[in-house]
Amino acid sequence: MARFLGLSILLAIVLYGIWPYYGILRINNALEASDAQALAPVVDLAAIQAHYKARVGSSVDSLLPQGQMDQAESGSANRTSGGQASSQNPLQLDADKVIGWLASNIKQLGDAALDQAISLDWVRSTLLAASRQASGQTSTNFIGAIDFAFFESWDRFVIRLGKLGADPTFVILTLEGAEWRVTDITS
Repeated sequence: MARFLGLSILLAIVLYGIWPYYGILRINNALEASDAQALAPVVDLAAIQAHYKARVGSSVDSLLPQGQMDQAESGSANRTSGGQASSQNPLQLDADKVIGWLASNIKQLGDAALDQAISLDWVRSTLLAASRQASGQTSTNFIGAIDFAFFESWDRFVIRLGKLGADPTFVILTLEGAEWRVTDITS
C-alpha cells in the first residue's frame, strides 16, 4: 500500500512537471494556424493588457514630477478652505493641477490605446517575430526558438526565446484553472 501511494505521488509530480510543456505545444500549434483566433484558448489577453498598462503607468509616473497629483488635489482643497495654501503662489498651484490633470489623462489615453493595440493579432505577431529572431529561421517553429523554459513558482512558468544577453523575449505562462495560459510577454 505504501509503495502504491509513493508511486502515485511520484506520478502526480511528474505529470505536474510536464503539464506546462503541453501548454507550450498548444501555443506552437496555435501559432502554426493562420488565424490569430486559434491563440484565444491559450492566451489571457486581459492579463497581458494589464501587465503592459502597469509598465506604461510606471513609465509615465517616472517622467512626471513626484507627488504632483497629491499636491494638485490638496492645493485646491486648501485654497477653498482657506488653509495653508493661501500663502503659496496661486500660479504654482495651478501648474500643479495642470500636471496632475495631464498625468491622469495620459494614463487614461494610454490604457485605451493599449486595449486597442494589444490584441490576439499583436500577440501572434509578437510571438512569431520573437521566434524568428531567436531561431534565425523564417518558420513559425515556436518550440525551436525556446532557449529556456521552467517553473518560476508552482503556478507560473517562464519561457525564454533567445539566448540570455541577446535581447531575449520572455513569455510568462500562468496556471488559470486547469490550463496554462500566456499572461505576459516582455523583452
